[in-house]
Amino acid sequence: MKFEDYRIADGIKTSISKLGYKKPTDIQFKSIPAILKGEDVLAIAQTGTGKTAAFAIPILHRLQERKVLGRPNAVRCLVMTPTHELALQVDNVFRTLGKHTRVTTYCIHGGVGQDPQKEKLEDGVDILIVTPGRMFDLVSQGALDLSRVETLVLDEADHMLDLGFIKDIRDVMRHLPTRRQTLFFSATINEEIKDIAYSLVRSQAIRIQISPKDPVAKNIEHAVAYIEMDDKRFFLEGMINNHPDAKTLVFVRTKVRAERVKKAMERVKLITDTIHSGREHADRERTMNSFRSGALKILIATDVSARGIDIPNVEYVINYDLPETAAQYVHRVGRTGRGTNKGQAYSFCSKEEKEVLAEIEENLGKPITRLKVTKAEYANTVANTLEPEIDKKYDWQALIDEHQVEEEKRKKKKKKKRK
Repeated sequence: MKFEDYRIADGIKTSISKLGYKKPTDIQFKSIPAILKGEDVLAIAQTGTGKTAAFAIPILHRLQERKVLGRPNAVRCLVMTPTHELALQVDNVFRTLGKHTRVTTYCIHGGVGQDPQKEKLEDGVDILIVTPGRMFDLVSQGALDLSRVETLVLDEADHMLDLGFIKDIRDVMRHLPTRRQTLFFSATINEEIKDIAYSLVRSQAIRIQISPKDPVAKNIEHAVAYIEMDDKRFFLEGMINNHPDAKTLVFVRTKVRAERVKKAMERVKLITDTIHSGREHADRERTMNSFRSGALKILIATDVSARGIDIPNVEYVINYDLPETAAQYVHRVGRTGRGTNKGQAYSFCSKEEKEVLAEIEENLGKPITRLKVTKAEYANTVANTLEPEIDKKYDWQALIDEHQVEEEKRKKKKKKKRK
């Protein structure tokens, strides 16, 4: 089935055509008809498969029909996302697809002034994309009325619930009409989160799951290499130098780690930048725009800031630090190989992280391909670094000490969960 065959507004078809899309992806094919009918949907699909468009297209059509009938402005659709960056990305998708309709879209998030947001809400918007914190600020001040919301969307739902937003999500229900459509979209989901999801949607909600056996998309090649903690920066340096024109996304565990890796790359004359919760919103947005455009080639990110971000033409993902869960692993490697593009993802695993790697592979249901690095290749990579000897010794110990602290915290956290 082609998009031109769908019974959706001509303006939306025009936007889809301009984007060059002919046929829907699997998640779009299965979700769009159900959402058009007003059904509740719990959808799980791999990253990079077009989940945002899967709910944006039918929502825009339903609201456009109401616009034609002359219904007054009010927030009819609320889309909740876990981060600023994802909120802006979803907003861009709605605006692009709805460009030739009368439906208005707006995004509110923290880190910027409230007054312009209040003024825009007073003017009236149809679709509101939010992060929980700023949304509740405006609701409590009486600046945001959610009493006419017809559709609630939880995007990157597992991450929202995992971050502890479940109380916020339940609280927002008090401000929404009882009769509404609820759409729950994510790339991964476990039994605990699935139970929460079903408590938020109607009992007859439609569950859609695409490629559940292998959560990593088939057009992504992913592998792991055993690299000692204090040698990782040398291998990252070598990777960047071997692919100087490639757009590369590097994942680390903490914002402190991100800044240290950036400084390590600066010492060998490599230009990188960071994105994490410790940076101001304006700086984060500027960095993301630079990376999207290709002006910045290497971006060092934490999971909280980069979750769900759709950045075009990322050729490589590097897990400088292994993530704590298989779900995080899937989301990380899914930043490359978007849509029909091919992508490659490499992970650096130190001896301290082998237990984490085993847990990730157990949850994935199969081993990750090993990259064999001979002793000669390993020694050559370390020897060929441009980093001054005096800095090597200093940063070596700093990174080792920091990792040991992080590992202790992680182990304590796991013990608490088991209890």
